[in-house]
This record gives sequence, structure tokens and C-alpha cells, in this order.
Amino acid sequence: MILDDATSEIYCAQLVEEESRRTVLAAIREVVERKGVFCAMYCDRASHFFVTPKAGGPVDGSRLTQVGRALKELSTEIIPACSPQARGRSDRSFRTWQGRVPQELRVRGIRLLEEANEFLRGQYVGEFNRRFTAPAEQRGSAFGTAPRRNLERILSIQQERVVNRDNTVQTGNQVLQIDQTRWRATLAGCKVIVYEHLDGTVSIGLGPHTVARFAADGASKIAAVSKKKQGCGKDALMGTVEKSKPRTFPPFPQRLEIPHTTRDSHFPAAPTTTGFLS
Repeated sequence: MILDDATSEIYCAQLVEEESRRTVLAAIREVVERKGVFCAMYCDRASHFFVTPKAGGPVDGSRLTQVGRALKELSTEIIPACSPQARGRSDRSFRTWQGRVPQELRVRGIRLLEEANEFLRGQYVGEFNRRFTAPAEQRGSAFGTAPRRNLERILSIQQERVVNRDNTVQTGNQVLQIDQTRWRATLAGCKVIVYEHLDGTVSIGLGPHTVARFAADGASKIAAVSKKKQGCGKDALMGTVEKSKPRTFPPFPQRLEIPHTTRDSHFPAAPTTTGFLS
């Protein structure tokens, strides 16, 4: 859930099986597309928000998570909550939701996750905001303009990879084949970014260029690599998209037989001797 700290307005609310970086990025994108870019985000110190080297210790601001990197690209400050008291308003709101929402779902006979989220978006959030949103002390909006062009890339899970010699990129248990581009025959050795988008699609970017894109339903150019079957080392890294067929080679040409014939010498014939030189 994302709410306004000044007015208590709910901007996004959804039920998920487990909060993760992907669900948080999806919630941020919903708010940015509908309202705009917010100046700061105040949140707990979960692992998808911050890197905390020591449990209970301070967060490491120099090491960004995927959520932290996305907010930085949006010029949004991310503020960690260092004490339970610092999150008093949001904690009270969460307790209210945890106590009230299950009862609302029970009364309406809603049992499926999709139906529950449809109820929250279609009825509950709107009614909640009408009854409990407080007016802001100052006029105007603190939201900025959203970068429509790069928003899909910014709010994605990014991984830097180096293109293999066969023009493929390996990420996790997948090997992604990059087709030949019109401006370069091969990208072997180049550093690229693999973007896992929120809709399930995957793309590969080289700077501002998108050099490959793959569908969410498992395109033919995405293949799982089983190290148990392919082994380790060079053979495992050079996995191909389709099962490779045994290579066949053309037969070698027959040996060219040249009959031995006596040819003329450019030098006068020397007498033949037998023995060793002393």
C-alpha cells in the first residue's frame, strides 16, 4: 500500500502473496503513471528497499537495490524508517486495514486474490479516501512529470551482462540469443543491460538501443540451460536455443596422385657417391 503522508490518501493498495521488489515496482509505477513522480518515499528497511550489512544496523546508502536504483533514476529520495515510532501513521493505517479488509471480504464471499484486488480498486479504496482523506495545508501538487519514454526501463529489474562470443547473453538459467543488428554484425564482448519488465517481457539494451526483445510466454529465443545435462565450463556457457544437431562435414577430397617423372635440372648432374664425409 502507498499512501500520502500529508493527506492519508491511498494511492495504491493490492493484496499479494509476498511483498517483493517486483510488486513494489508495480505499485510505484501505478502511482507514477496516475499522479506523477513524488519527491520522497518513506518506507521500512525491508531487503527490497535497502541493503543492511548488519542486522539492526544502519543501511548502506552506497549499495542500491532494484527499488532504490529505480527511485534514484526518478529523482525520488528514499528515506528509511529507523524506529517503529517513525512509521506511526502508516502502522496505524495498516492495522486498520488488517482488521477491516478481511471482514469486508468475508461478508462479500470473496475468496480469490484477483477478486479481492478488484474489490479494493473498484470500491474500498475510493470509499476509504472519501471518508478519511484530510485536505492538505497548502494548495498545489508536489508531483512532478513522469518520464514516459524511459519509464518501462526504469521500473524494471536490471542486470548487466557481457555478450558471449556466439552473440548470446546468459541470465539465470536462460540463454538469450541476440540477432544481428543493421549497424553491427556481432555484439560479442559488449556490456549490455537485461531488462525484466513488469509485464513479464524481457529486453536487452545497449545504451539507448534495444537490440532484442522477448515475449512473456517464452519466445523461441529463450531457452533454459540445465547445467546438470550440459555440464560446466565452456560447453555450459555456450548453450544454444534449440537442441543442436550433430554437425556433418563434407568428405575430404581424394588424395591427388601425381606420377613421379624425371624432370630436367637447372644444374649439371653431379656424380653419385656413397659413404660419409670426413
